[in-house]
Amino acid sequence: MRHSFLNLLRQGLSGHRGWPQAWRNPEPRRSYEAVIVGGGGHGLATAYYLAGEHGLTDVAVLERGWIGGGNTGRNTTNVRSDYMYPESAALYDLSLRVYEGLGRELDFNIMLSQRGWLFLIHDLHQMETARHKANWMQCNGIDGVIVDSAEARRMLPALNPAADARYPVIGAFPQRRGGTIRHDAVAWGYARAADRLGVDIIQNCAVEGLVMNGGCVTAVQISRGTIGCGRMGVAAAAWTARVTAMAGFPLPMTSHILQAMVTEPVRRCLDHVVISPATGAYVNQTRKGELVIGGIMDLYQSFSQRGTYPSIEKVVAAVVEMFPAFSSLKLMRHWAGVVDITPDRSPIIGPSPVPNLHLNCGCGTGGFKAIPAGGLLLAHAVATGRQHALAEAFGLERFRLNALVDEAAASGIAH
Repeated sequence: MRHSFLNLLRQGLSGHRGWPQAWRNPEPRRSYEAVIVGGGGHGLATAYYLAGEHGLTDVAVLERGWIGGGNTGRNTTNVRSDYMYPESAALYDLSLRVYEGLGRELDFNIMLSQRGWLFLIHDLHQMETARHKANWMQCNGIDGVIVDSAEARRMLPALNPAADARYPVIGAFPQRRGGTIRHDAVAWGYARAADRLGVDIIQNCAVEGLVMNGGCVTAVQISRGTIGCGRMGVAAAAWTARVTAMAGFPLPMTSHILQAMVTEPVRRCLDHVVISPATGAYVNQTRKGELVIGGIMDLYQSFSQRGTYPSIEKVVAAVVEMFPAFSSLKLMRHWAGVVDITPDRSPIIGPSPVPNLHLNCGCGTGGFKAIPAGGLLLAHAVATGRQHALAEAFGLERFRLNALVDEAAASGIAH
């Protein structure tokens, strides 16, 4: 133990010169069999599964900034699969099941903590919705039960005990397999594993244009030259629409801000991830003792990655109403991610109007929890040119056919 501490101190003082690189920093080659745009969780997972599951290692991941510097590093780290539509339940439970074994698979600690996701029930209307949801989840084979107010208060000792609370708790809906994961560890784990399989991860490399020939993408114009490609996957969240515009087609998406914040660390007082649907606010406590707080997305469209004080005030007020003891805590920092919202709040996965260009976007506020499934399904589309069975409901065609997977309406709160 003493030797490990001294080595850690020595490396810190030397600028980590003795540590090996987690992944290479290669120069882009003239061409690749497949190019993946987006170096967040979804793009890195896609590259990893292309190499590991499909044997396609001639792959480049293009990231305009740094690995995990977008939404993968700008969320509240929550994972769960308590969805109502069978298509959504299959998608998000696949992700959760992969997450449950991902640390072993990648040989990298992603710090999965299945502390349970607790959905508070405040009135009889929400109780009826929760019962409806529980029935759907049972049909989908997903875990989830309703507990009464006494059990909810046992699980949450700091919950507002006042009889005249603005949002009284009459029960709760926990998914015990839900919880949190270290977000940057997911990006780092996938990046390291993909690199070891031969994938080139190219950072600080913005896509500036596409070269089209015969209706297909044949090359990508980047800030550092031009790269030829045989096929292409785009997993750039809200920025995916900018790339598809270069290919000549729009996407039914809007971009909004989702804010989060963290408090100073305190003694352990919250064992679950807790959300209040009446306010849209949610909170969990990290291993260091900080409270990570989030809320619903801002309604205006933006690509800014900054928070705003009105949203902070609204979310903090909701959390303090649930847990009055938190009112004395200081906020240490806040941030925002840019979420990509489709009309039905469900992702777009699979082929596009351009035959060799495939998409993974539109996950909205559920992007982090969908990373493993998104990567697996996009990798399948890029490698085979066909839609995976689990992704069939999430193709672009659903908007033309009005075959929506409307989880926002079904669940009462989007993702």
